[in-house]
Formats: sequence, C-alpha cells, structure tokens
Amino acid sequence: MLSKEDSYYMFSDGYADQFGGEDGRKFRKKNMKDLLISIQKMSMKEQGEELERFMLEWMKNYEQIDDIVFIGRKF
Repeated sequence: MLSKEDSYYMFSDGYADQFGGEDGRKFRKKNMKDLLISIQKMSMKEQGEELERFMLEWMKNYEQIDDIVFIGRKF
C-alpha cells in the first residue's frame, strides 16, 4: 500500500544500460537504485532534472545506445 510521500517509478532499461563514466562501463541497475534513493526527497521536477543532468554527465563522450524513458510519481 502506498502512503504519503511514497514515490513510484517506471522506466526502460536504457538508463541502466547506458555506457559512460571514466572506464566506459554500463551504469547498471544497482547504481540507478542508489541514485533514486539519493534524490528521493527532491520534488519530481527536480528529480527529473537531476536524472537528466546525471546521465548527460555519465555519458560524456559516449553515444546514447538505447531509449531512455523514466516516469515517476510522488503520492
């Protein structure tokens, strides 16, 4: 059961599968979970901006290899 301040996310695998970072590795699901936990107190607008900023920084010189879809809702 969801309660006040819970957040719900749906996303494609594109975020976790994106190559980047210093050694060109995939971002991975665990890192994505850790990132979501670190931004969960932000408003949804701020979370969206942070997810976009983070991924652009992560990708740097790597091309986007897949679609990146991220939908979130705070209750």
